[in-house]
Amino acid sequence: MGINKQSEIAANLQIGPTDQGMVRLYIETESIDIPLDFEPEEAEEIAEELRAAAQRARVVKG
Repeated sequence: MGINKQSEIAANLQIGPTDQGMVRLYIETESIDIPLDFEPEEAEEIAEELRAAAQRARVVKG
């Protein structure tokens, strides 16, 4: 599946710190749970990428 391909999969996303000092993105669907742990610096880079993608999406949406 590519970034522009739509999907009918519904998912919940939780984001928070772990007791190990990591930042966890926790993705939950009906059939699978995916915990993704990142160092705080990596999480900040991801946050910057999310902000940049949101800006680009606003331009596309017009």
